[in-house]
Amino acid sequence: MKTANVLMVCLGNICRSPLAEGILKSKSNGLNIMVDSAGTGAYHVGNLPDARSILVAKQHGIDITDQRARKLEASDLDAFDFIYAMDESNYRNILMLAKNEAQKRKVSMIMNEVVEGSDISVPDPYYGGDQGFENVYQMLDSACDAILAKIKQ
Repeated sequence: MKTANVLMVCLGNICRSPLAEGILKSKSNGLNIMVDSAGTGAYHVGNLPDARSILVAKQHGIDITDQRARKLEASDLDAFDFIYAMDESNYRNILMLAKNEAQKRKVSMIMNEVVEGSDISVPDPYYGGDQGFENVYQMLDSACDAILAKIKQ
């Protein structure tokens, strides 16, 4: 079994990326996979994930209350094997930190794992209703299945 370090990235690290981290962690029990998440902005550093992310994760049997928001650091591009952006804006912000082509190759849009080359963004559910969090959960759940299958190859 391969080892892998996976980083999930969104803007504030309180909605999408904590869900993605929690989902992949829950699916990778017993595997040598380290999963973390970060935000390209420092708006919520040290805070718990959004209460609605915590709730939707809990409804699916996942506890993400041990997570705290952190800001993406340039060193993350060395520390992680796979870096997944939730949308195009965050994708571009991650690439701006990259010092070389090897780091750039680690970065991709998360939904490209489900539909290659689609560049589909995971919508930010922050200003949407509760259903937006469930929709995001479902998108990330399918992406995490694909990521896990890729790592197991």
